[in-house]
Amino acid sequence: MATPTNLQHEELRSWVDEMTDLCEPDQVRWCDGSDEEYDELTQQMVAAGTFIKLNEELRPGSFLARSDPSDVARVEDRTFICSRTRQDAGPTNNWMDPAEMKDILGGLFQGSMKGRTMYVIPFSMGPIGSPIAQIGVEITDSPYVVVNMKIMTRMGSAVLDVLGTDGAFVPCMHTVGAPLEPGQDDVSWPCNPDVKYIVHFPEERAIWSYGSGYGGNALLGKKCLALRIASTMGRDEGWLAEHMLIMGVTEPSGEKTYLGAAFPSACGKTNFAMIEPPEAFAAEGWKVTTVGDDIAWIKPSPDDGKLYAINPEAGYFGVAPGTSNETNPSAMATIRSNSIFTNVALTDEGDVWWEGMDGDPPAHAIDWKGRDWTPDSDEKAAHPNARFTAPADQNPVIDELWDDPKGVPISAFVFGGRRSGTMPLVYQSFNWAHGVYLAATMGSETTAAAFGQQGVVRRDPFAMLPFAGYHMGSYFNHWLSFGRNIHNPPRIFGVNWFRRDEDGNFVWPGFGENMRVLQWIVERSHGGAYALESPLGWMPRFEDLNWKGLEDFTEADFVQAMSIDRDDWNQEILAHDELFIRLNDRLPNELLAIRELTLSALWRSPEHWEMNPDPT
Repeated sequence: MATPTNLQHEELRSWVDEMTDLCEPDQVRWCDGSDEEYDELTQQMVAAGTFIKLNEELRPGSFLARSDPSDVARVEDRTFICSRTRQDAGPTNNWMDPAEMKDILGGLFQGSMKGRTMYVIPFSMGPIGSPIAQIGVEITDSPYVVVNMKIMTRMGSAVLDVLGTDGAFVPCMHTVGAPLEPGQDDVSWPCNPDVKYIVHFPEERAIWSYGSGYGGNALLGKKCLALRIASTMGRDEGWLAEHMLIMGVTEPSGEKTYLGAAFPSACGKTNFAMIEPPEAFAAEGWKVTTVGDDIAWIKPSPDDGKLYAINPEAGYFGVAPGTSNETNPSAMATIRSNSIFTNVALTDEGDVWWEGMDGDPPAHAIDWKGRDWTPDSDEKAAHPNARFTAPADQNPVIDELWDDPKGVPISAFVFGGRRSGTMPLVYQSFNWAHGVYLAATMGSETTAAAFGQQGVVRRDPFAMLPFAGYHMGSYFNHWLSFGRNIHNPPRIFGVNWFRRDEDGNFVWPGFGENMRVLQWIVERSHGGAYALESPLGWMPRFEDLNWKGLEDFTEADFVQAMSIDRDDWNQEILAHDELFIRLNDRLPNELLAIRELTLSALWRSPEHWEMNPDPT
């Protein structure tokens, strides 16, 4: 094992030695993050059948991988928060006693890398040296993880320089759980189809993952560190780690506003982060730029007291199906080259394809399971949770400050799920505490990004239900306390792009047209734009939005998108109660008070509120 010449951190060196003894790999390789290393490993995976090199003219520098059918998404039932007490993990997380879990993992990891190479990956979540960034070191036996981490993080030797002799780092231990005996042939996607554990020890700031090679189960800088462990860091140190995109909106005057927006997985987060303004807006000079599409770390500045956010990631791990030049032209441009695709279809020309892509489906393709596929096939060509991994700096609308160590100042937070009814198109909370209630009670119809039942409304507070590393009631309290210490906190908004009419059609056109709602949000965040008081919060009237280029969307259409039905909301608040009862031992009293105020406002309003003035 040749250790890097700039490795000065004896604790890290000792940990790697200890893990080597435990896992018994054939060899150990410290990753330097170089392009040469990336090229070597991708070619190695092509030779092993893990990667398929795509057509260099159609998709230069890009590869396709197909996972095992048992290893296609997050496995929330096998994800554990092993805090010292069950109460600290809370009822929405799986918990096991840390000592018991360590016994299990010790047995599983013993000899788990036999016949394989152990890769040591030093990485920085956030710009290297940023006061908001954190350092992790992942040990893995998966070259797929290495090349994805190269895209998704700032990885390699420069991180060891920042770490120095005694810098803090998060140890991230991963194995696919498929040791090889001498002479045993490997498979193209090694994993353990039957046994999986994704385990977090929040007090120790440590992560162990066994059995899966896919996505956030294996790229431990992503959800595991950037959300589950970082959220506990934020609670302890006074900052926020959130499942949020960060975007910049530049007005025709040249003023730029940054905001964070939280949506559950597969609810249009990446599309919104890369939104392309309609022609009428672009002609006026409106621009939208992307800082990040998935995760935000947010800290108050000691200099001016404002909140500053960084995108801790360096790439995009986006859902491919549904991504097209119509829904997200910037994403399509980003993945034109130097990208990794997982579980999409392969065309006869050597390019990728998925459902929802522009144009007609190919007459023939190879589906994500490696089988012949035609438009007449019963199953979809791409898995619903198929992904692309692409460098952020290939995004044509990347923000000029996306890699700034200081971060960008946040003026607004937006929360929204996928709801076919009940929730209006947009509203602003009355105050910070009311905004915390709005986000705490957010619900969304389930998607393929999480393994399990689809199409059911699942309560997903702050879009963090699968990602908060401690008790969700304490998480709400952290948000409430955090806001009290900010002189002028960001305004908080709720949106719903997915309301349907009685025929099942979307009421709102969505995608680029969301810019019309975004303009109102930006203006409200600076104290401008008119709003009407509704039972739920402040709402724009029809005349308060810019309708240039969408003149066929009538005021009646707008009212349909914004209306509030009392019976629906009575049922909605009952669903809030189900969540609150689960979190009762640590639920902040403010949320119960806001619930009562909301019920009272609904009772004093018409049964079907349609932009009616407040009768009081």
